[in-house]
Parts: sequence; C-alpha cells; structure tokens
Amino acid sequence: MPRPLMACLLVLILLIPALPASADPALADIIADNLGQIERPSRRTIEPLVTEIAATGPKGLALLRAWEGRNLGLTDDGRVLIVGAAGATDAATGVAVSGVDPRMLRPNSGVRGVIQAALVAAEIADPNPHRRAAALDSIARSGSAAHLEALRNAPAETLPALAARRDRLEKLLVIQFDSDPAARVAAIQDMAGDVSLDVRAVLNPLLVTRRVAASDKPEHANIARELRIGDKGFTRGAAIALMISEGLLQPRLTPTEQRTTLAAHVVDGRVGGVPVADLSDPEARDRAYEALEAAGTLPPAASMVEAEAAIDAHRFFDVYTEPSPEVTEAARAAQTRAQMRLTVLRGIDLGLDALSLASIYFLAAIGLAITFGVMRVINMAHGESIMMGAYTGYVTQTLIADRTLSLVVALPAAFAVTFAAGVVLYRLVIRHLAHRPLETLLATFGVSIALQQIAKNLFGTQARPLTAPEWLDGAITVNDVISISTIRVAIFVLALLFLALFLFIMKRTRLGLEVRAVTQNSGMAASMGINPDRIAMMTFGLGSGIAGIAGVAIGLFAQVTSELGQGYIVQSFMTVVVGGVGNIWGTLAGAGLIGILSKVIESFNPSNTLAAQTFMILFIIIFIQFRPRGIIPMRGRAAEA
Repeated sequence: MPRPLMACLLVLILLIPALPASADPALADIIADNLGQIERPSRRTIEPLVTEIAATGPKGLALLRAWEGRNLGLTDDGRVLIVGAAGATDAATGVAVSGVDPRMLRPNSGVRGVIQAALVAAEIADPNPHRRAAALDSIARSGSAAHLEALRNAPAETLPALAARRDRLEKLLVIQFDSDPAARVAAIQDMAGDVSLDVRAVLNPLLVTRRVAASDKPEHANIARELRIGDKGFTRGAAIALMISEGLLQPRLTPTEQRTTLAAHVVDGRVGGVPVADLSDPEARDRAYEALEAAGTLPPAASMVEAEAAIDAHRFFDVYTEPSPEVTEAARAAQTRAQMRLTVLRGIDLGLDALSLASIYFLAAIGLAITFGVMRVINMAHGESIMMGAYTGYVTQTLIADRTLSLVVALPAAFAVTFAAGVVLYRLVIRHLAHRPLETLLATFGVSIALQQIAKNLFGTQARPLTAPEWLDGAITVNDVISISTIRVAIFVLALLFLALFLFIMKRTRLGLEVRAVTQNSGMAASMGINPDRIAMMTFGLGSGIAGIAGVAIGLFAQVTSELGQGYIVQSFMTVVVGGVGNIWGTLAGAGLIGILSKVIESFNPSNTLAAQTFMILFIIIFIQFRPRGIIPMRGRAAEA
C-alpha cells in the first residue's frame, strides 16, 4: 500500500473517536418540534408526544426514564440533556456534555403517570428479565386499558414464572377493561375460586349497585333486585329520600317545620285561606301550604299525600353499575365460590394458629407433666423456670453477637441453668414437704414471688428483647389467607423433638425405666434398689430444664420480663389436668384441645382475649366435671396412687 494512502488512513482512524456520535434523526426532530411541551407539559395533551418518543427506541426510552425521574434538563440553546451522577449527556445523540448548567424539568405527578405507563408498555418486551418483572409490578399496582393492549401485543414471554404472572395480569385487565363481555366472562370464570386480594379487588366493583326510583322498570339496565317498602330495611322514609335525591319529589317538610312556617304566615286569622282553628288537621295544613306555594310565597315542598302518591307511582331498584348482566352473573358466581374457599382457608389458617399455640402450651407444660405425674407435686414456681430460661437466652445474646450461634448456645445453657435451679429447689424445699401438697403449693408459690423479685433486681422492670436469627424472621405464606410465622413453625418442630426425646428417655433409657417404676409403685421400686429420692430429684430437674428451653422459645416472640412465666402457668396446669395427669400423650392432647379452643373462641371476638380466656376456663371446668381424670387417664396402680 502506498505510503501517502496509509498515512491518510491512519489519520482517519485517529480522528474517529473525536467525531460526534450520530444523532437519532427521528428523536431529534421530535424534540425540536415539541420543545415547548417538553418544557411545560400538560397531563391532557402529553400522551401522544410520550407515545411518539417511546416508539423511537432505546434513546427515546432513556429520555422518558430521565424525564419521569426528574433527571431531564434543558439548556438555553434548546438542547435536552439527561443529567446523572456521572454527568450530562445529550438526549438525542448520547454524547457527553460538559460546561453547561441546564435548567432541570420537574413534571407533575399526572405527567409522570403518563410517562410511567408508556415506559411499562415498552419494558414488557425488554430483553432484560428484571425490567420485564418491574414492568409487571407496575401494571399490578395501577393497570389500565393501554397496558392490556401492550400485554397483548408484546412478544411471548420465555421465562415460565413471568409468563404465568403476565397471563394472570392480562386476565385481571380483561375483566376490568375489555369491551367484549364474552372475553370478560371467560376471564372471570378462569379466576373463579381465587381468593387473592387482587382478584377480589377486581370482582367487587362489578357487583356494586346503586339505588334508583322509576315509574317503570328501567330499560337496558342491569337490575340486581327490585325493592319493596319494608325489604331489607328499605323504609318509606328511605323511598322518599331517594325520590327527592333524584328530583322525582319535592323536598318533604317535617310536621314541626311545616307548623313553624305556617305560623309565620298568619294573616287575619288565616293561612293560605285556611282558618287557624282548622290547622290542627294535617290535611288542612297541607292545603294551607299548597295555597302559599301556588301564590309563590313559599318554596315548593311535598305534602304527605303527595309523597304517598309518589311512592305508589314509582318502583325502586338496585341496579348494577356494570352494564353487562353476563359479567355480573359470572362475577357473583366467582365471588360465591371464592367465599366458600375463603371460609375453608380461614379454617385452615385458624387450625395452624391453634396448632402453633398448642405447641407453645405443650412445651410449657411438658416439664410440669413430668414432675406432677411422678411426684404429685404442684409446683407454682414452674413459670419461673420458663422465665429463667428466657433471661438465660437474653444474657447469651448480649455475650454472643451472632444470633444463630447465640440461640444454639442458649438452648443447652437454659436447660443447664433451670435444671440446676430445679435440683436446688427440690433439695431445699420439695423433699422436705413430701406428701404434703398444700404446704408444697404454698412454699413453691413463695419461691415464685422471690424469683420474680430477684429477676427484677438483676434485669430491671423493663422488657428485654430476645431477637430471633434472620432465618427465623418473616413468615411462610401460602396465599393471602394462610400464613404462619417462621418462629412458630420452629417452636412446633421443637415441641415434636422434645416429644420424641421424652419418649426415648422414658422407653429406652435406665432413667426412664426407673422413673416409670417409681411412678407405678415407689415402695416396690425402692425394694428393687432404686433410690426414689434421687429419681424424684432428677425428674424435678428434668422438668425444670425443659421449662427453661421452652422459655427461650417463648422469648423469641414475647418480651422477656419477670412476669413472663405467669402468663403460661395457668395454661400449663390446665393442659396437664385436661390431658391426664402423668401421661405425655394426655399432655399433648390437652395442649391441642386448649390451643384449638382458645383460637376458636378468640375468632368470635379477636379484640377481647380476656373474654376468650374466661370462656375457655368455663369450658374446662365443665369438661372436668364429666371427665375428671382427663382425656387420656393413667391406668394401673399409678392411677390409684
């Protein structure tokens, strides 16, 4: 290649980066022709311009995004700039601009809404799936007929999750905005039984009615029902008020207002030609008022006779605001089906809440069931074992920052602390009051008060938080109705683990064999070389230790205070007594019964939990009258002890 030609080519290559980027002619022309509208946009006239800009492609969409985000500026020489953190670029060419101070454009919310709609329609077909998902989010928040067309005209979605979501949104928009009743009915039938909030929000407006009065049945009206006086609270007064509001009847004066008005127009002992002496008759008062109306002295008003005549001459209807009967019929059928499914789902949700509450009661009561079943000791300080476990978890969290690690450490630490406290309580108090239940009850009640005061002295009276790890935050949500917190699921799993652990200890270990022997016959167990006092001490410590672990679990969703255990001691005793003293399966059954009963009663009046607890206690009192030994009573010699 000749050297001069090579030199020219080299110069051209070096100059290429310095050349300005090519402008989009269509976008540049649109900006130049509509500079005034861009500078001072109006919600009523801006939509065609926004659509035109969006149709130019990526640069037009970038301009709209900046405009909607209030990042669009205008220079003195009429250039539109996109202003960002990295600097300003020309909206038509994309070239970086420096050394200018553009005036920022601030479109109002109405204009921004139009721009957002256009952006959404364009971004449905964006190659980036995140932008497509964001566009669907925007449509779900505020869909329109334009969005329905955009969804129909957009290319097929390739990602299954987005495709299913887009199909659902399209059906919701068809129900709201499609002009074809058959298409709307088909979409409603496809969504029938869906209890999601967005579906219910779309169906409910289709069944809204307005009340009308007419001399005959309205033609071409979608009538929901015809009303008669006395139907569903539709009184004569309501009928008169309806006719007045629709201009079918003059305003009706009350008898008091009529008397006052007539008294102000007495002339020579007469009112409207009617003697004052005759005005005690309602019909005479009506004649007098009508005469004053005819003379122009008083404004028109309906008499009782006229109101009754108007009622007799008119019919009253509830008319759907939705004009298509097929659509309202389909919406009513879908809503009925959804209501039935909603009732079932609410029942399931209530059952899950009851199961969660039952697992909490079971955890709180299992330790009490062990001590009460083996030793026949009514331990009023059992709630304080729960409280000590919760405070142990709180102290562990203050020492270990990692929430998961602190929880892992807190569970065995709470067991150790409360096990030791239970052993000490047994050695110092319980063993000296054996076979004296009243003294044991009073002594443990005194210990309960003392432990509460010690907790107040150590930790203060303010509630202490026991924070759950991040993986226990949130909830497991099935749909808009069924949802349960992750912490409650974890407590349910923990209750199952303790049930399995208890059964293993009682059925597969020497300690369990000895506990069962002492429970069945303490004297015979002692003659076989088993130390009943040692077994009672271990049992009491085990029951207190399990209560301590329950305290950690309860503290994850309840504020830790010195009175924490008092909120569960009554339910724990009821669980043990109702289920059957000394029987773990009875404790499980009692916890389930009390949990279900509490939630069912509470569902009738969610705001009054005290009433729910009162009714639950009354039910349990009645239940014990018919089954004093509980749901699953102990059998054999242990039951006779």
